[in-house]
Amino acid sequence: MKRFVFLLAAAALACGCRSRVFPDLPAAGNAQPVVPALLQAGENRLLLTDYFPQWEQADSVTSAALEVIPAADDWSEFVVTAPEGPFVATFEAWTGGRALSVAALGGPRSEAWAFSEGCDGRKVFVKTSQKPRKAVALWQNCRLPDKAVTLSDDGLTVRIPADARAAGRSWLRIFAAADDARFNDLLIPLADGRPVTDAAQLTRHDKQAQVLYSLMIDRFENGDPSNDAPLRRPDVLPQVDYQGGDLRGIAQRIEAGFFDSLGVTTLWISPVTQNPRDAWGLNKEPFTRFSGYHGYWPIHTTRVDDRFGTSDDLHALLAVAHAHGMNVILDYVANHLHIHSPVLQAHPDWVTPLYLPDGRKNLELWDDERLTTWFDEHIPTLDLERPEVCGPMTDSALYWVAEYDLDGFRHDACKHIPENYWRMLTRKMKQRFPDRDLWQIGETYGSPELIGSYVRSGMIDAQFDFNIYHTALDVLTRGRSVRHLAAVAEQSLAAYGAHHTMGNITGNHDKARLISLAGGALSPDEDHKAAGWTREVGVGDSIGYRKLALIQALNCTLPGVPCIYQGDEYGEPGANDPDNRRMMRFDGYSPREQAQRELTRALVGLRRTSMPLLYGDMTTLALTDEVWIFARAYMGEFVIVALNTGDRPQQAECILPACFDENRKLKANFGAAFGFRPDGRLCVELPAAGFEILTETK
Repeated sequence: MKRFVFLLAAAALACGCRSRVFPDLPAAGNAQPVVPALLQAGENRLLLTDYFPQWEQADSVTSAALEVIPAADDWSEFVVTAPEGPFVATFEAWTGGRALSVAALGGPRSEAWAFSEGCDGRKVFVKTSQKPRKAVALWQNCRLPDKAVTLSDDGLTVRIPADARAAGRSWLRIFAAADDARFNDLLIPLADGRPVTDAAQLTRHDKQAQVLYSLMIDRFENGDPSNDAPLRRPDVLPQVDYQGGDLRGIAQRIEAGFFDSLGVTTLWISPVTQNPRDAWGLNKEPFTRFSGYHGYWPIHTTRVDDRFGTSDDLHALLAVAHAHGMNVILDYVANHLHIHSPVLQAHPDWVTPLYLPDGRKNLELWDDERLTTWFDEHIPTLDLERPEVCGPMTDSALYWVAEYDLDGFRHDACKHIPENYWRMLTRKMKQRFPDRDLWQIGETYGSPELIGSYVRSGMIDAQFDFNIYHTALDVLTRGRSVRHLAAVAEQSLAAYGAHHTMGNITGNHDKARLISLAGGALSPDEDHKAAGWTREVGVGDSIGYRKLALIQALNCTLPGVPCIYQGDEYGEPGANDPDNRRMMRFDGYSPREQAQRELTRALVGLRRTSMPLLYGDMTTLALTDEVWIFARAYMGEFVIVALNTGDRPQQAECILPACFDENRKLKANFGAAFGFRPDGRLCVELPAAGFEILTETK
């Protein structure tokens, strides 16, 4: 009987992919690629809504290659048994006689590499570093029939379904495994059934093409002095008082072309919700309390803080951003409310206990009490595991995308919030707004396993990759081998996929400025908050500019979304909070700062115009303690990235992939000398803490 069901599933899939794919179920998961299931050998208990959040149940879930049994009568939960070793397969969720597919992947990623070599009509050619034994291809979350995929000794060919010609924008995904290795996955955007090969065809809705800019509203631009309302209290130092930035100021900078000139496609703005009008918290040396200028102490979760502007100002900001081809995502705080919030006044029992059973206060126990710890006594953590708390709080978040044309969220303190909150919020968003292209990125510090546990189609789309950031800092400030950075980057690709939208950061509002660490003005081992109170923190040695540029080059060439924290484009120095939140500067740059801004523009411009840097698959070509050379390839086009993290010039060398045509011509985009030896090795002259990005000449 089970074999009959599997054969029926395969036949239905073959029929479904020859005709249009479920046009009457756009909310069921066809719109965006569903995140694959990474399976462990043995039993894996899965939730249907993690893959198809609009489906709270299914008629059945089947697989032609894996054992699948229900864990609930309605298939809302099911168990998939996976074999040992690397494999690629799919499972199909059925409803109303139709199925959508989820890629199921097993075994660790290896050094095996696959990349798209080109296309001929409706065929896509893929090269692999060794012979593939199994491959599956999905179009719009529907598995193509086996006859659409042809294997060879050094690659495979996938036939694009005829339906794609009438679909406008769609996606082809390819997963393959060899006898002892699983290849990287491939993601190929299609336009009218043909692979996109020109980045000019992409829009702000193409998430892999985003460049994110993070700003703090109060510290960006004062566009309306009439709403300025600093506390001006003797117990609140100016550094932690309101300084006048507002929504109108951001809109004015958009209109003036500030973000266009940098190449930014997505703005992350700090929380806009109403915060308290008095001071809270305490710093003893120097003595000061704090205003809520940062926005992270919400009192009214559905009201724009009048010190930032009005509801009309937020609508206007979104309108002008979209007119300039930019997304806007809102920083939203779900973990806690201020104790004066009317919600907590009405429901004081909605919080987690302040005291632990042993009598200790449950404050800042980030790892030991991850889901219950409080950030401070005036901002109690909500007990979001309780449905009566989670329901209304997810509705409060939903309010912002219902009332305003926002493009998604940056979620604060993601790992301190239970998974049921993310599942409920995302399900509500996709059920209510199936046609909205909403993107969510979270903040989690921890292992790739912890970070990745939230990255699901039914939870959030991405998180910031702090592990890459912290390792890069260790390489630049502690002399650690760049081999560690390459290893962490590979871990991220294995954990989140070769085409993830994880955020690659230069810093944020909770970090000391990278340039001050890189230039030695700050020691990596000192208290960075204390340093900002006790001395003027600058750049230090001018090598800091080169090292900041090196991180920006890395962020713009790795898979993921490059993220610029306000001021990092020109090298704003500073210690940690609040010194990293100085008022933004738009002119009066020093020559080094101006040069840094121009370099940032050039890097972002290259990123946005290069399909290999947006959708290319990545492989390392050479690696020493100080030099890392890697390639990204898409539809036969290569980009070569060479990084030198050492404090002396280096001649970097590598052997290009065998499939690289020696007749192709390369150009250096940042002035480095390069050439080929008689044996075919590529040599690039790199300055200390320098880089080069080689692209093909057209």
